[in-house]
Amino acid sequence: MATPVTTHDPAIAILISLVPAALIGLANGIGVGIFRVHPLIMTLGMSLIGTGVLQVYQRTVIATGSEVPTILSWLGTGRTYGVPNALVLFILRRTGFGRLLYAVGDNEHATRIAGVLYWQVILALYVLSGLLAGVAGLLYVGLIKAPSLSLAVPLLLPSVAAAVIGGTSIFGGRGGYTGTIIGELILTVLTTLLTVLQMPEGSRRILFGLIILFVTAAYIRITEDS
Repeated sequence: MATPVTTHDPAIAILISLVPAALIGLANGIGVGIFRVHPLIMTLGMSLIGTGVLQVYQRTVIATGSEVPTILSWLGTGRTYGVPNALVLFILRRTGFGRLLYAVGDNEHATRIAGVLYWQVILALYVLSGLLAGVAGLLYVGLIKAPSLSLAVPLLLPSVAAAVIGGTSIFGGRGGYTGTIIGELILTVLTTLLTVLQMPEGSRRILFGLIILFVTAAYIRITEDS
């Protein structure tokens, strides 16, 4: 987005930047929903491919310069009636598609018997997820006001940890925004504490990884006992 915007209208540049996000989501959906590749393996592989393609692209346009549109800066840092513009909530449980996602994640076999086409739900989910990830990236660029391929890398593990702490199951069927927000607040307090204690970044990542493993193991134990 930051390179086409130097020669195109910001709206066109934003749309161009969302195309790769949708295509990566489509590839993930085809791999998981049709070819039955494990979601973690599929998304990790596509993330590496996507990053590699962007690195090649970055070398070809390095001389053109980059720019962050004013609209993204406003969305990333501005407020409307006191509410941050970057705060967007999607209420999944109250939509038909959202209920399908929870049902498929909770019991794929039962949803198949009920007549749900699993691959169509998964395909739509991953395309939508890709677009939302692209929009989140644009908002983050507007917040930081500087484009970088490694901008969100430090946020990957903490975001997973926040979701898991907030009650989202990595196996599907359970989770929500309220719990994730609470999990993020807990992690924010923890991160602040670790900063005060001057804990190195590597040690923080180890701690976040251990949190994910512990909560996941506890969830498996609870579900097996029930």
